[in-house]
Amino acid sequence: MFHVKQFDVIVVGGGHAGCEAAAAAARVGASTALVTMKSSDIGIMSCNPAIGGLGKGHLVREIDALGGLMALAADEAGIQFRLLNRKKGPAVQGPRAQADRALYQSAMKRRMASVTGLSLVEGEVVDLLVDSYRACGVKLSDDTELVANSVIITSGTFLNGRIHIGTENLPGGRMGDQPSNLLADRIKDIGLGFGRLKTGTPPRLDGRTIAWDRIEKQPGDDEPVMFSFLNNTPSAQQVSCGITYTNENTHDIIRKNLEKSAMYGGKIEGVGPRYCPSIEDKIVRFSDKPYHQIFLEPEGLNNNTVYPNGISTSLPIEVQEQYVKSIVGLEGVKILQPGYAIEYDYVDPRSLNDTLAVKGFEGLY
Repeated sequence: MFHVKQFDVIVVGGGHAGCEAAAAAARVGASTALVTMKSSDIGIMSCNPAIGGLGKGHLVREIDALGGLMALAADEAGIQFRLLNRKKGPAVQGPRAQADRALYQSAMKRRMASVTGLSLVEGEVVDLLVDSYRACGVKLSDDTELVANSVIITSGTFLNGRIHIGTENLPGGRMGDQPSNLLADRIKDIGLGFGRLKTGTPPRLDGRTIAWDRIEKQPGDDEPVMFSFLNNTPSAQQVSCGITYTNENTHDIIRKNLEKSAMYGGKIEGVGPRYCPSIEDKIVRFSDKPYHQIFLEPEGLNNNTVYPNGISTSLPIEVQEQYVKSIVGLEGVKILQPGYAIEYDYVDPRSLNDTLAVKGFEGLY
């Protein structure tokens, strides 16, 4: 453990938001601690190994303009770059990069390690230290106390996280990681408005078992557009993705098993993302469509895992096997990890002011 346990800023959570928040605080001279359950998971890409896209790519550019890290890491790790809506005006264009998971995490870790005044603390935050209506630090599961003037919570899907696969569910912040239940309970004790959100992820596929010769090839742009204003060309080898489609057989399999889905079986209370529907949602909400597009995205240059973007699901594993193998090019595919839905707590944004500080509670963000 660190001998110095007094900081100016404590950031809880080492994902995308946590890394940027901690680095930003340290850059302006604040003594900063980034607390994470696993130091090995700093900068990990939990879901889709991609950065940007419509409605998101411009945010990465803004982070870069403010001195952030994401754009630099994305440019270094990008293995395919595409400017979406290229034929339309710049206001609605969206830069997007397919990233190598390992390269991205390595790039982010290296940049975080080089930030002066930033300390990494491994441990689970189980309590907030409070003085009247002011946050003054955190307590870890081993009873270590870290004191600071400001505490920033960047917990992602970990607050009371619960993973759903069909009718089965288990606690988890993501597959293979425990949730943060005690911190969630402590935040509720403060009296903030809470709700439940849900998101999902597709099954991961073994690229060596995909019939690539039967799948449409999707190359990147001939003249890649970078995220960072400091870069002009990609650093990593560039690769193509693949495109395939669901079909009526796929849809029939899903319709016949909808009641086994965690979402449609009533197991999930949380609201899902509007613009990232599960394959079950697509079949129900867009029942007139005979097919849906799937992007087969490599997860890395030295990684055989493929991310099938477009078929996130909470159906049972055996149903996932059936519908995935009904898709052209995937008839003999091997599923490496099942898709799942994850439900988690969030703080009602009406409890926050425009600086993301908690209303009526000094020093908590």
